[in-house]
Amino acid sequence: VASSDLILGVISLSDEVKEESKQAVDELHKLGVKVAMLTGDTKAAAAPIAKQLGIDLVFAEVLPEDKYKHITELQEKGNVVIMAGDGVNDAPALTQANVGVAIGAGTDVAVEAGDIILTQSNPQHLVRLIVLSRKVYRKMVENLFWAVGYNVLAIPAAAGLFIPLGFRLTPAVGALLMSMSSVIVVINAMTLRKAKLEV
Repeated sequence: VASSDLILGVISLSDEVKEESKQAVDELHKLGVKVAMLTGDTKAAAAPIAKQLGIDLVFAEVLPEDKYKHITELQEKGNVVIMAGDGVNDAPALTQANVGVAIGAGTDVAVEAGDIILTQSNPQHLVRLIVLSRKVYRKMVENLFWAVGYNVLAIPAAAGLFIPLGFRLTPAVGALLMSMSSVIVVINAMTLRKAKLEV
């Protein structure tokens, strides 16, 4: 604020960093995830926020097509990229990323481009998403091993290979065991409903 070339005061504006953003970045690091910022803001504006949050990579002053290029470059280096965004400018990058996460409060274009939609603009929900996806993957592997192991034993038994050893599998018992196998897989998957999603 000035009057007649005399400075009367200074008004300073800055982006407010939410506490949950810092917590989210810390939790992502605990999960072994590197965090990058893609922003159209200047380097002078982006750098302090990135430092405060502990962000690993900062790409500032980027245009929408630059976001897409940066995502592609990260993928070419062997990285699996999750992109979170809420604007029209984020749509190409959301589409290119291995997993595009659209913020529900964002634009319709971003929501349509995303693979997953978060209904709230809370960065910690992204952490929970990653934790949940890893738990789901582990359950898939567990169920796969169970199914393979079960069939390795059940198919020879059903074919009568164990009859010389005194074990005969009747059709009724075979049907019961098959049903039990399916039930066990379903119960194992349902344990995810009570899974803790905190880091």
